[in-house]
Amino acid sequence: MAKESKKSNTHDEKLVTVAIHTYEKACILKSILESEGIPTVIHGIKMIEPVIPGNVRVRINESDLPRALRIIEDVDFISHEVAEELEETNREILIPVDFSDYSLSACEFGFRLASDMDCTVKLLHAFFTPFYPASVPFGDSFTLQATDKDLYHDVKNKTEEEMKILVKKIADEVASGKLPDVPYKTMLIEGLPEEEIISYSKKMRPAAIVMGTRGKNAKELDLIGSVTAEVMDGCTTPIFAVPDGAKARALTEMKTIVFLTNFREREFKAFDIMMKFLKLYPVKVYLAHIAKKEDIWNEIKLSGIQKRFSEIYPQLQTEYKLIDQSEGLEVTLDKFVEDNKIDMISLSSSRRNIFARMFNPGIARRMLFHSDTPLLVIKGM
Repeated sequence: MAKESKKSNTHDEKLVTVAIHTYEKACILKSILESEGIPTVIHGIKMIEPVIPGNVRVRINESDLPRALRIIEDVDFISHEVAEELEETNREILIPVDFSDYSLSACEFGFRLASDMDCTVKLLHAFFTPFYPASVPFGDSFTLQATDKDLYHDVKNKTEEEMKILVKKIADEVASGKLPDVPYKTMLIEGLPEEEIISYSKKMRPAAIVMGTRGKNAKELDLIGSVTAEVMDGCTTPIFAVPDGAKARALTEMKTIVFLTNFREREFKAFDIMMKFLKLYPVKVYLAHIAKKEDIWNEIKLSGIQKRFSEIYPQLQTEYKLIDQSEGLEVTLDKFVEDNKIDMISLSSSRRNIFARMFNPGIARRMLFHSDTPLLVIKGM
């Protein structure tokens, strides 16, 4: 077992795991951290054959954790993988459903998006049962009790019935003209929802994922464990998160959108991806940066970004705004949304390890249940 501490000059200091990666990526991260003066070790590898694929732990001194997290935030291992996925997307909108009212809101948004983009729709529901045969081995075989069989079939049958009810509601709304008539299929799969959604997205590469959320009335605890938040963190597909209380329930209803920027290069690609969804609609886009105090350089950078986008998209109406974060981020952004009649918040998001998410949750995760405004979250390059 690896030791949890190592000897420093004056005292024993605890090592903490800052990331878990393949050996190759762990070595890259180790080099980056050490170039910034942060001592780093790799644990969990076989030194005889260190290139064997597998997950290894990158560990640092606990005192270096805050600085390391800021550095890791800018490390992007998946830019090429994301680029390939975005270039080879299927003409499908994935809508994960749990048969709640939030699912109906997502369906309303997703069906309209599919119609505008000439896509099909896939309704996916992942159901969980406490019974997983493969995890209960008995030598070369296992015994399944009758009660376990009954429980599994009860859950599965109930799920099938709920999907039929949802399909009937969708059929009624299509017939009434509330939803566009687009081709769609349903899919039921056993497993944890967030894991199955991410797995399906990686395999099938839909054009977008549309998920319903509870909006600002949800509790803080719900945010931490939400399926939508976990999918945002683990998925490279653009995600529309649609609160049940959203006023705008389709891109055609949106007139004003804010694109949040921290002046990172990957955000330019994210903006281009956003415009693929918005190209059919006459919208105004605010380019906004949130900061705790005014900085003339922030305004200069925002002005430069606006000029660049105006040249690339001459038909697009843009305006830049510096948002003074004098209060909490959620309050500040909510006020900006209300004052400027924002219909959707769009931002680029990078893949973050669990420690970064715990100590410094991203804007998308923080706003997910603190706003009734739809979010468009795009993995940046």
